[in-house]
Amino acid sequence: MRRALMLLLLAMAAIAGQATHAGKAKPLADDELTEKRLIAISSELRCLVCQNESLAGSHAELANDLRREIRTLIHDGKSDNEIMEFMVSRYGDFVRYRPPLKGSTLLLWFGPGLLFVLGLGGLVLYLRRRDLAIKDTPLTADEQRQADVLLHDHESSQGRS
Repeated sequence: MRRALMLLLLAMAAIAGQATHAGKAKPLADDELTEKRLIAISSELRCLVCQNESLAGSHAELANDLRREIRTLIHDGKSDNEIMEFMVSRYGDFVRYRPPLKGSTLLLWFGPGLLFVLGLGGLVLYLRRRDLAIKDTPLTADEQRQADVLLHDHESSQGRS
């Protein structure tokens, strides 16, 4: 019993220690200008883990490492373009939200439009073939009599109401 109480107190102390660190914000760069540049650059880059989130907004561990790398490059005196070129050379054009228009990125730029046109063309082709497959055959004499009876019964029931 005494041992269980001691373990419980140790566990509570460990949890309380972690809770005090949970509310602390991560330290910003040394100066505000560096932080603004970091945000501007990282908002143009895609998180390689999340892929649909910017590097600036991601909470992934890799995103933290990349932001730290960008801060280091800023402190080393690199320009925004040099930092962007470094990231692209390391991770490819996919890391950019707006990759440049060149031969290797043509599919990124025009792929969605091409898929839309191909899908639309396939739909039109399918609908035309379906229309040609539907045969317009006239009613037989027996079918015509049945239709006339049904129409006559319907008209007479409408007149009574």
